[in-house]
Amino acid sequence: MRAAGQRVALVSGVSSGIGRQIAQALLAQGWQVIGLSRRAPEPGHPNLRHIAVDLSDAKALETALAGIGPLDAIVHAAGVLRVGTVGALDPANGEAMWRLHVMAAERIVNTLVPGLADGGRIVLIGSRTAAGSAGRSQYAATKAALVGMARSWAIELAPRGICVNVVAPAATDTPMLKDPARAGVQ
Repeated sequence: MRAAGQRVALVSGVSSGIGRQIAQALLAQGWQVIGLSRRAPEPGHPNLRHIAVDLSDAKALETALAGIGPLDAIVHAAGVLRVGTVGALDPANGEAMWRLHVMAAERIVNTLVPGLADGGRIVLIGSRTAAGSAGRSQYAATKAALVGMARSWAIELAPRGICVNVVAPAATDTPMLKDPARAGVQ
């Protein structure tokens, strides 16, 4: 339940990496956080409501989003990296990244934006790789798509004072950065 004056954010990818750090920072500032991820983040927090969901499963995500009330911010931080060079790309990897990065962002925002406060914020975690990187074309394509969506949404939502941004951090010390498969491309 939302306390008077308390801001509420939905954060995807809340159990690990950048999503976890964003949620912890918001909680430390007194926000209520609704976290989406397959497994619960540790440690728990009284102002964190976790919803277990596979974000790449459209039906499961639709169910998870049902009943989420008014929000002040939406942060889509869930991500995965699969690498491969042209000529040896795995279509299943490209599809998995597209579902998690792009389609999940689209579904989350499309479903929840009617309840997003005027003056609210939407933040999508992108990547500097969106401009292109050897061995990461499928990943780069999904992150570039986020930029196009964010720009379009920013135009559409400007009359409501809603700010939409893609934040593209440099390499960040997360489990994804340490994944041995990440180093598989020269």
